[in-house]
Amino acid sequence: MNLAFQSLKNHFLISMPHLNDPNFEHTVVYLCEHNEDGAMGIVVNRPSPIDFSELAEHLGMTLSSPQLIAEPIYLGGPVEAERGFILHSSDKSWGNTLHVTDQVSLSASLETLENIASGNGPESFRIALGCAGWEAGQLEGEIANNDWLVVEADLDVLFNTPSDLQFNAATKTLGLDMSFLSPDIGHA
Repeated sequence: MNLAFQSLKNHFLISMPHLNDPNFEHTVVYLCEHNEDGAMGIVVNRPSPIDFSELAEHLGMTLSSPQLIAEPIYLGGPVEAERGFILHSSDKSWGNTLHVTDQVSLSASLETLENIASGNGPESFRIALGCAGWEAGQLEGEIANNDWLVVEADLDVLFNTPSDLQFNAATKTLGLDMSFLSPDIGHA
């Protein structure tokens, strides 16, 4: 085991202006897992064109609350883009729930969606299609290349900040205003 390895689980990755990847341009990724074998996270600030009512209809579910109808479904990343992931507060859990921290969990089951639809879901959640994944050493290389800013996750930014404001809110936890950064930063 590499003694110098430091897990970035429960951190935000904030894409830098020069990151020229349409999957991650102007994104905030919440890292659910990060170890020497790689990393996995969910893009939390990129709503898809569909909302929860459309997903529920597709899955044959009835939504118990009018507030759920317009709940956005996020584009969580390019890996397993057809699979649903639910990033949520840890007040509820199901059989396959991954407890990221004492406050944040990740589920990927139909049971979780059914509980949310019926009003028995967790207090806070983000539903995403797909996730982001990195092989061993890949994320560390991207960070060394200044592709990402890394900051400890802020639960208010994660669950309570509208997606169009999350990028700036996440960078402000570092005391930065990204509008002042050039896409050429860190490159000669």
